[in-house]
Amino acid sequence: MRNLSRQLPPLSSLVAFDAAARNLSFKQAAQDLNLTQAAISRQIRLLEENLGVRLFLRSHRAVRLTPEGRSFAHVVAGSLEQLANGAQELRTQSQGTTVAVAADLAIASFWLMPRLSRFRALHPDISIRVVASDELPESLREEVDVTIQLGKQDDSGQDARFLFEAEVFPVCSPDFLARHPGLESPEDLLATTLLRLEDERWDWMDWQAWFTENHVQLKGSRKDIYINNYPLLIQAALSGQGVALGWNHLIQDLLASGMLMRPVAASVHTRRGFYLLLPEEKPPCPDVDIFCDWVIAECRIDQPS
Repeated sequence: MRNLSRQLPPLSSLVAFDAAARNLSFKQAAQDLNLTQAAISRQIRLLEENLGVRLFLRSHRAVRLTPEGRSFAHVVAGSLEQLANGAQELRTQSQGTTVAVAADLAIASFWLMPRLSRFRALHPDISIRVVASDELPESLREEVDVTIQLGKQDDSGQDARFLFEAEVFPVCSPDFLARHPGLESPEDLLATTLLRLEDERWDWMDWQAWFTENHVQLKGSRKDIYINNYPLLIQAALSGQGVALGWNHLIQDLLASGMLMRPVAASVHTRRGFYLLLPEEKPPCPDVDIFCDWVIAECRIDQPS
């Protein structure tokens, strides 16, 4: 690992050099930094000794940058500005609240992100950090304030607020449906390409369980497409590559727009639902409460009349 402390000049000398380079005047630099002109001159000399090059050409009335000084001035100005901006951003964040929201990739992609602009329009002063991950420990990190996930009410040991039930049904693109006419029942789907989710963490319903619930046997050698990421699986369905299992509230916008269709009417209501989880050990936070109330209100809007 690089030892930056040995390679970097002292920060005070860089600040003095930046001021002197901008003003082309040690006197003006001293005034800008509330230092003496002698202090500025000393800092520049120390910097030149550290770098082994002359940065200024000095005369009785003025100073000029050497070619090396001009080149270095661009680097120093940009670096100091970036440091200042980063420090200011941290100061701003420390003065307000950022609500960290965790969700798996499916919920974050298809439910949260399409609606988040509505929350921002209502509450522009609340900063939101989205943690999208299919790894459960990632969703329950200490710095996460709210988690939206599929589960049971007694799964987490956290404050769990029910959002909506999980209903699962086949979906495909209009193009795929046009190329496979005559799909009327779950049995008819056996003759199509199934898009199958292959993710060991997810306990979401798969095709085997869905067909079992509909009294159909999925057996024999098949040439289906297996994908370990639900957003990619839905993308495959959108591009007409097969039939996927859709979760009602996650893909309802795609259904409403006509980008996805239900080839058969059959569906399965699972014993799981989507929940809003809040760590019980965290102190109350008004901004977190505002976000939770908004999520619940959005779910009510999503409910069919």
